[in-house]
Amino acid sequence: MASDDAFPPDRQQMIESINRFMDDSVPHNRELGLSVVELGAEEATMRLPYSEKLVGNPETGVLHGGAVTTLIDATCGIAVFMKMARLARIATLDLRIDYLHPATPGKDLLARAECYKLTRAVAFVRALAHHGDVDNPVASAQGTFIIVED
Repeated sequence: MASDDAFPPDRQQMIESINRFMDDSVPHNRELGLSVVELGAEEATMRLPYSEKLVGNPETGVLHGGAVTTLIDATCGIAVFMKMARLARIATLDLRIDYLHPATPGKDLLARAECYKLTRAVAFVRALAHHGDVDNPVASAQGTFIIVED
């Protein structure tokens, strides 16, 4: 993963702006420590920092599936915004997640989502959660989001 210094200043400013917006508007994401780390024209990558408070099974130290789901859902939403290139209200219609193996205890988790199709009312997204190696994903996801025009 490239460092934040590798982004052009406008992209870095956009990442910082989105992170501030999420911190102010989505307390659940703020509490989990979610942050955008990379953006593209129709994609986003976010980080879920490992935390003992997010462990689902204290005997194994593995992150709870709910935290992983939130990471994937939030990343998919940001990817939809990137594809739309504007703000609009969106909501998750459907999110299917296949858990491929447990997250590694002590390691941050990344999710990369791509909005591959956008209609007037629905966005279609796919995502992978991983520890830095997309060829060894922890989870894969496919989702749809409704776009609400005011």
